[in-house]
Amino acid sequence: MRLLRESPLLLLFVVSGLGYLLGRIRVLGLELGVAAVLFVGLGASAIDPALKLPELVPSFGLAVFVYTLGLGSGPGFFGSLRRRGLRDAGLALSAIALGAVLSAIAGLVLHLGRARSAGLFAGALTNTPALAQVVQALRETGASPDQQSAPVVAYSVGYPMGVIGVLLALAFVQRWYVAHPDSVAPEAQRGPLVSRTVELTHGGDATTVGERHHVVLSRYVRGEQVSTVVEGTRLDPGDVVTLVGSVADVDAAVLALGKPSALHPELDRSVLDFRRVFVSNARAIGRPLHELALASRFSAVITRIRRGDVEMLATHDTVLELGDRVRVVAPRERQSDVAKFLGDSYKALAEIDVISFSLGIALGLLVGMIPIPLPGTTVRLGAAGGPLVVGLVLGRLGRTGPLVWSLPFSANLTLRQLGLILFLAGVGTRSGDAFATTLRAGGALPLLLAGALVTALVAAFVLVVGHRALKIPMPTLSGMLAGIHTQPAVLAFAAKRYGDEPVGAGYAAVFPLATLGKIVAAQLLVSLLR
Repeated sequence: MRLLRESPLLLLFVVSGLGYLLGRIRVLGLELGVAAVLFVGLGASAIDPALKLPELVPSFGLAVFVYTLGLGSGPGFFGSLRRRGLRDAGLALSAIALGAVLSAIAGLVLHLGRARSAGLFAGALTNTPALAQVVQALRETGASPDQQSAPVVAYSVGYPMGVIGVLLALAFVQRWYVAHPDSVAPEAQRGPLVSRTVELTHGGDATTVGERHHVVLSRYVRGEQVSTVVEGTRLDPGDVVTLVGSVADVDAAVLALGKPSALHPELDRSVLDFRRVFVSNARAIGRPLHELALASRFSAVITRIRRGDVEMLATHDTVLELGDRVRVVAPRERQSDVAKFLGDSYKALAEIDVISFSLGIALGLLVGMIPIPLPGTTVRLGAAGGPLVVGLVLGRLGRTGPLVWSLPFSANLTLRQLGLILFLAGVGTRSGDAFATTLRAGGALPLLLAGALVTALVAAFVLVVGHRALKIPMPTLSGMLAGIHTQPAVLAFAAKRYGDEPVGAGYAAVFPLATLGKIVAAQLLVSLLR
């Protein structure tokens, strides 16, 4: 113990490593994941209160975590707002308001006080940034160290049921609706991207044909000539064209455009070739594909984009991000030119633009300091909400002149995970003594039951209102439930049942807004309760 007390850095890595190991243990098919780092930190400081990490550790980790989260979620979040923003935002904010009211009622009935009520809310809805903002708000009001630890204690007691309760609710609903295929969104039935060749029975403009049928036309054969399909290409009856898209869209396009062809022009790579290219050049980032003018520059067309573990169709308006792997179809002699234009450097993807990264977080911290007047109180987005908001906006912009805000996908995930570990380890080791006191005094059981009730009622509200009243397909609604609870374990559980695409779309639509809503709601609980 003495060695750990004298070396905070060693303590950090011991808590993080043991937490990760504990988080991988599965019980009844469930695991805590990275949240186990919090419990190991609590346990360490409960054994010895002197095992405490410096305050800078959780503060730094939180800022990095929420900022990278915002950068990664920005494009999907603003895209979902345009499509169905009012419906999704209304459901998410209503669920958060219900959770806050239930937590306030539980606090009044059980005499928990404002700090524990707010921590119970953050734990029942499993939101770490909300907890961080509660602790910061208490610190700014001059609360004692014990008062600052109170929300962490309530959070740690309510968190396990916040995960388990939602998973049980989702498992029950999935069994109930398994016999109702109309509850499954059409996109959930689609498989991975495929290619087919079709012999056209009538011609048309290639761009119009692709947009109408939601496919990409990569190459066409006319007589002995093989060419890439670029913007403005005019197709004639008898042309053999390669289509790329989802199974459903490609099959429908083949039936609408002509008849399947036995030719496979992609197998002849003597004239046209295809290859995967890493996008690492800042010039190609943050602009729609049609602005890159690959067709006029290199007679090239991008058909597919792999981002992380997800493969997507490359459309006219798709914006490339650092770290994307794109499939390029181009004349053999131009492939090297295309690769040079896009970058194709794996080493560059591991490098972070420290200037834009630091500037973005600094701007987020400044935004978090701005007071927001509300009826009866004033709140701030703080170190949790400010960087998240700025990250969302900058993630949507992608770039501003020479500054590229987005991060490579792999670097974003690494920094996000590191930031979350630092926060959980720091806040855990600073609250273990209060946690142990609560357990010894017998105050954990009421918190556990109250947290389970809040979790269950919020989950039931989302599933019943979302499916019955708003007619949201169950795959999308499952992702929205995971996003409202900001819970990756629920996201993974739902994705195994319904597929990544519809579940991920629902998650991205509400996750940022739910995080911000819970940050504000948790502060209101601290400000308004006495």
